[in-house]
Formats: sequence, structure tokens, C-alpha cells
Amino acid sequence: MSTTFGYARVSSTDQDLSIQLAALKAAGCTTIRKEKRSATSMQGRQELKTLLEFLRKGDTLVVTRIDRLARSVGDLQDIVRALKAKGVALKATEQPIDTSTAAGKCFLDMLSVFAEFETNLRKERQLEGIAKAKAAGVYKGRKPSIDVSRVRKLRADGLGATEIADALKIGRSSVYRVLENA
Repeated sequence: MSTTFGYARVSSTDQDLSIQLAALKAAGCTTIRKEKRSATSMQGRQELKTLLEFLRKGDTLVVTRIDRLARSVGDLQDIVRALKAKGVALKATEQPIDTSTAAGKCFLDMLSVFAEFETNLRKERQLEGIAKAKAAGVYKGRKPSIDVSRVRKLRADGLGATEIADALKIGRSSVYRVLENA
């Protein structure tokens, strides 16, 4: 007996899954796994991992769009290969993807290239924005989390690295790094 499973994902906790969940229910998904994690990596995506382990021959995995599964060609190809090896079909509700057909497989490959391209463009724009802000003197980076003067004062008072780290609730390696640049 084959079963239709759904997978819904958004990148951040302030995004909403309700539209995806409704579309997956309308597509006949009996079980839907959902998570709020970035798709730029497979790391930390426990719901997807659980689902991929659970799927059996003849099952169908449904997503709303292919970028819900992965944002890199490599990760998407790994997922598709794992599904194929298990005899599981992949379908998308908003895109003509059905890996049980040649045209669906072709379209899947094209979309995966564009998903990765979009991610790379976003990273480039972010780096360009940071470089521009730095050049204008606006971007200073993250505020220092370690009070360098306190580290040096505690050292001058005769405390060791471990005692300083404990007192300031920082890592001992951070203390060494500050003292090294003194």
C-alpha cells in the first residue's frame, strides 16, 4: 500500500507554514512533517531526515516547491537519489515535478540549478552590501563581547586565565587571545 507524505519548510521561526500545510493536505498527504530550518544545508534538518528514513517503496513525497527540500544542487540530487533507491516518487504541488516521468526529472534538475543560483546571488548581494557599508564607515561588525580592559586588569591583579574566564563567563581561549594581543 502506498502512502503520500508531505514535507513543509520555512527558513526562519517568524515565517508561517500554513499555506504549505494547506496545499499538502489538499494534495492528499496523510502525514506531513514540518520544520523551520534553512535549506542551504542538510545539517540540523531532523524532520526531513526522519521522513527520508521512514519512506517505503511505492510511497510519494510531496512538497509545495522544490526549494522547500534543498537550496543546493548537490543536496537535492542526494535526496532524489535516496528517494529513487527506495522506489519513492517526488512531486511538487506548485511545479510540474513528478520524478516518475522523464519530463518531471528534467524539470527538477533545472529548478535545482536555479535554486542554488538564487542562493548564491543572495550571498553576493549581502557581501556587496557589507563591503559598501564598511567603505562608508557604517558597518562595524558585531560589538565586542569581551571587555578587553577587564581581562587585562584581572591579569594584572594576579588572576590566571581560568580564573579570568570564570569571572567573566568567557572561554579560556578567549582570555589567552586577549592576553596574546596585549
